[in-house]
Amino acid sequence: MHLMALGMFLFELGSLPFDELQRKMDWRHARSPRIGARDATQYVGPGDEAISLSGAVYLELSDGIVSLDDLRAMADEGEAWPLVSGSGRVYGNFVITAIDERQAYLMADGTPRRIDFGIDLLGVDDPAAAAAEQASA
Repeated sequence: MHLMALGMFLFELGSLPFDELQRKMDWRHARSPRIGARDATQYVGPGDEAISLSGAVYLELSDGIVSLDDLRAMADEGEAWPLVSGSGRVYGNFVITAIDERQAYLMADGTPRRIDFGIDLLGVDDPAAAAAEQASA
């Protein structure tokens, strides 16, 4: 059983089991100043959706270094990946915008026994739908 999948990467006990998921969404409103009153606003569409995953992995339980390297390789591609929870909830398509890694309890050869990590994802429109829309225009 996995906690979540980003594309083909599975967040699970053997890879990167995150402890916390933080989700933030915003909506855009254009503003026009008014004298003697609050600004007038008009809804202009959805803003950003960001998801942050954080946790810790231990050398005895998983190979977090390899998993983080896999995610860095995915980020290097610049592609949008579908994000799906282990229960089947589809969050949409996301790009990897940042990976934070902190190594602790180093062994004599520098190998960390624990790696704390944070992964920042940014929601993007479905790339296939956008390509189809451009082709029909």
